[in-house]
Amino acid sequence: MPALPEPLHADGAPAAVGPYSHAVRAGGFLFCSGQVGFVPATGQFVSDDVPGQTRQVFDNIRAVLAAAGLTLRDVAKTTVFLADMADFEAMNAVYADAFGDHRPARSTVAAKGLPKGARVEIEVTALLRDGADAA
Repeated sequence: MPALPEPLHADGAPAAVGPYSHAVRAGGFLFCSGQVGFVPATGQFVSDDVPGQTRQVFDNIRAVLAAAGLTLRDVAKTTVFLADMADFEAMNAVYADAFGDHRPARSTVAAKGLPKGARVEIEVTALLRDGADAA
């Protein structure tokens, strides 16, 4: 029988704004909840602009991945949610910089509304490595 999904909390990521975990380990994968551009210490957006929010999103994703002993190189799939598809290029430039030459599979969708008025939200699914474990 497979192990039950295991919730993960990342101290370096912003507090959840609802009843969910930062991520869940299940079936050899880490399923990360969507991150928005909140600064962990304040719970407020880092800025109003898409590049600034996207950079903070990746800082938050890195914190969640690090809690499981992973990095962006372990990410297999992303889903990007944009409040306005006109912001695609601004988000995409920061996204490309964050991943470098690593190219996970990706979907990008426009969302009518994002949590707390965010302009961008990104969720990732990463492959767990042997020995990758939360502290």
